[in-house]
Amino acid sequence: MGCATESIHKLADKSNSNTQPLFGLVRTCEDLETLETIAEQYCEFFDHVIVLGTGGSSLGGQALAALAPTPRPKEAVARPALHFMANIDPDSFERLFQKIEPKRTGFLVISKSGSTAETMAQFIYCMDVFRKHLGQDKFANHFTSITEPGHRPLREMSETHGINVIDHHPAIGGRYSALSATGMLPAMIAGLDGEALRSGAASLVDLITKSVSARDVAPAVGAVLAVGLAQYNGITASVLMPYIDRLEIFGKWYCQLWAESLGKDGKGTTPIDALGTVDQHSQLQLYLDGPKDKFFTLIISEMIQKGGLLPKDLINLPELAYLAGRGVGDLMAAEQQATIETLVARNCPTRVLEIRHLDEYTLGALMMHFMLETIIAADLMDVNPFNQPAVEEGKVLVRKMMNEQNVT
Repeated sequence: MGCATESIHKLADKSNSNTQPLFGLVRTCEDLETLETIAEQYCEFFDHVIVLGTGGSSLGGQALAALAPTPRPKEAVARPALHFMANIDPDSFERLFQKIEPKRTGFLVISKSGSTAETMAQFIYCMDVFRKHLGQDKFANHFTSITEPGHRPLREMSETHGINVIDHHPAIGGRYSALSATGMLPAMIAGLDGEALRSGAASLVDLITKSVSARDVAPAVGAVLAVGLAQYNGITASVLMPYIDRLEIFGKWYCQLWAESLGKDGKGTTPIDALGTVDQHSQLQLYLDGPKDKFFTLIISEMIQKGGLLPKDLINLPELAYLAGRGVGDLMAAEQQATIETLVARNCPTRVLEIRHLDEYTLGALMMHFMLETIIAADLMDVNPFNQPAVEEGKVLVRKMMNEQNVT
């Protein structure tokens, strides 16, 4: 196993020399003005926005958009409903199309490679449906595509039909692209502050560049724990369990990031997403009393005295007396702490990340924390965190099968 301090020094060198595009991305806001203009147009003209894309082209935007602020009466800008269509189940599209008005619906089509089979199929299908509803000369105004520069099927089809195309940075992989246009445009349509998201992420990059030892860098500590526990203690699964509903999709984003970056050459650990308190009633039994092969990360926040109170006059049963006069947040706080203490008592490796307030700055920092933790873990494991060779084999086979099918 490599040395985490050496890993952060290599990352610091890349940051200082501007050879890691991901770090440069979060330190600039030059592209946000263009994205904000598009977001404003989508908010003005559409009641629904359908995001076509899969994997990193979808999960990052979903994780960010889940933070969307609650509209305030008379102050809030009308925001369209976002629908992330990550799969190709025809029934899901039929159900969605029954709910929307085509004239008030826009699309974001996202594929880094510009050739993702699922996304291209979605794109072609939706273009056909909407040109029939809106007419050949109008439907293109309802679409925006995001893909890499160069010869890309998505780019060429978009340009042929007069659809606006936004460049995706070719050196930033899909699962690391949440803070690029792929995630930022949906987030800004949802009403999030793009500058704050990137500023939070940049704070973690700055930490890397200023630190002498891995002990001072939380993502490096996390990477060492995950890799060390796997190699020396047989801990082969990594559970991320936030006690914040708005981080539920974040858990799924983390699973793709960790699995696709590290699962190579027989190496890696299996990521699992959970949600407190929900999964205390489903997965926790296994966690506490099953195989001791899991490393737990709980994300918690201050919950005491938050939420509505439970009036004493509605609680006249002795077995519910502990709830009387308490807030819903008080129960959440107790659940968080009880899970932590029980995991520790059962000798389950447990890490706790406590945040004061979940806002754009914090979410940007959390995303960069786990991206850095993943990159450092890959360095310790001696694997490339930015490719996915096994997945490419399946893509080739899919195209072969499609070509061999009889078309009627």
